[in-house]
Amino acid sequence: METLLRTTTPTGGSVGASTPARLVPARAADSPDTSNAASAASAAASAPLRGKGTSVDGALQTRVASAQQAVDYLSRVASQLEALKGELTARLTGARSAAQGGSRQSLDAQIRQLAATLNARRQNAGGSVDANLDYSDRPAVQRFRIRGLDLASLQQAAPQALAFSVGGVGGPQLAVTIQPNQSSEAIAATLDRALAPLGVRAGLDDGGELVFSTAESNWPAVRDSIAVSGRGKVSADEVPATPAPQQWDTNSLDQLRQSLRDVVQALERVRRSQDAAGNALSSATVQVSAAQTPPPQVELAAQDFASAAAGTDYDSLLALSSALVGVSRERVLALLGLR
Repeated sequence: METLLRTTTPTGGSVGASTPARLVPARAADSPDTSNAASAASAAASAPLRGKGTSVDGALQTRVASAQQAVDYLSRVASQLEALKGELTARLTGARSAAQGGSRQSLDAQIRQLAATLNARRQNAGGSVDANLDYSDRPAVQRFRIRGLDLASLQQAAPQALAFSVGGVGGPQLAVTIQPNQSSEAIAATLDRALAPLGVRAGLDDGGELVFSTAESNWPAVRDSIAVSGRGKVSADEVPATPAPQQWDTNSLDQLRQSLRDVVQALERVRRSQDAAGNALSSATVQVSAAQTPPPQVELAAQDFASAAAGTDYDSLLALSSALVGVSRERVLALLGLR
């Protein structure tokens, strides 16, 4: 098995890790060159404090918000699935008849409501629930297939070399060689290693067929520009999501039974996702509550702030205004609550 990677050399320098910054007013003792000291203090004062603790807190708060949205969304989906399950069960057991108070209209309305909720997933689920209602603490992914690129055709044409690109002419091209007698798992693993730098992964689905995936945010670019050497731009088709209420039919008992099976399976998946999202929310919330500036740094920051506040010169006023950017009443109350 041979995998060749040919990528363009990125431009620009490396990005270093940020270090905590502390706002300090100009002090004559800091440097024998008072003009340089004043310039350095002015430059430091002109930017808000952006320490490591602030970035960590922001990331934790983002995780909390995402998990909370996922919990709320999954709860709404579970409620609608439960109602739909009850209606389907009642119709199958004869507790509902076609002549009873518009039961068919009620069933159809519930299916439409669920379909609308599922269609709004990307906007309402916090970006961590995929089309199959599976929750992950990573961004949701879109699964797709590439027309004409299946295991049977790859194995039949082996050995062959393929080069993939995403982003049109001039973008990086990653090449992979499919060898004769490679197993399905080996082919999927070879493609996965080659495509990973493009933000695309490859694997096998439950039926043993080749399937690709990418982050939902990256899906439009992949769908519109993925190309394979010798074939040019290829068509990438979404793998149908489950559940798919718009495809349910309730005109016969067999169709009602199939719809009920789909609902039960979806409900089981949602319950697992609710547990996962709930655990993620609890964990992130605990970390946010525990995240606080170490006491020595608190005292040092308070002293520096008091020193800056005692001055009335331009540098001191600039330091105060910069330090207070983004400090709301709610944030002050939250910080006081940690003491």
